[in-house]
This record gives sequence, C-alpha cells and structure tokens, in this order.
Amino acid sequence: MSWYLKVLKNFATLDGRARRLEYWMFTLFDVIFTVLSIVVGAVLGRVLNLDEALNGAGLGLIFCLLYLLVVLMPKLSVTVRRLHDTDRSALWLLVFLIPAIGPLVMLIMMILEGTAGPNQYGPDPKTTVESAD
Repeated sequence: MSWYLKVLKNFATLDGRARRLEYWMFTLFDVIFTVLSIVVGAVLGRVLNLDEALNGAGLGLIFCLLYLLVVLMPKLSVTVRRLHDTDRSALWLLVFLIPAIGPLVMLIMMILEGTAGPNQYGPDPKTTVESAD
C-alpha cells in the first residue's frame, strides 16, 4: 500500500525513475480499487434504486469512471518514470496507439529490468533505495 501512496504523492513528477516494484505494486492496488469501485457503486445503485434514473449506466460504472479519472495522472507519471528506468523517453507512450501490438509491447517494456546504474534520467532507484536502508 505504501507504494501506491508514494505514487499518488508524486502524481505530477515526470522526471526520475521508477523501479518495477513501484510500478507493479501501484498497478496491483489500482486494479483492486477499480474492482472495488465497481462493486461499491453497483451495490449502492441497487440499494438506492438508481438504475432506472441512470438509464442503465449503473452507479458502478460511474464510480469506476470517476476513480479512473482521479488516478489518470498518477498512472501516467509512474509509467513515464518506469520508461525512464529502462532508458526510454515518454514518447514511447505513443506505442499504445498501435492496435493489438502496442499494449503488448508496452507490457514487455514494463516487465524488463531497468538500466543498471545511472542513466540520462537519473540515478538507479534500486541502488538509491538499497543504500538508504
């Protein structure tokens, strides 16, 4: 949970590097909270009988979209910093625009280990964290 909160605190930080652990722990909690927002919204929609008033959209969908809107910038910033860790620029985010293959390429880049030692985007976050302990 601390990794998730760390990313939320640094939501506008696009410089520097993010380790794999930081990125994937944020992603894990993000998926959990997305599912929870859908479930809580759906339950509230049923309890409050709001499904007819929302024309079938469902309160779960609305809660999910609101949550996704709130965490959009933190998601982008941690992804950019993760790309920096692999010595790639933020322009690699445009790979998502390639249908079918783009998200797969991005997934592979997020899985790859970061550049050992400092690179043009800053010091190695692994050695910085390990030396601080």
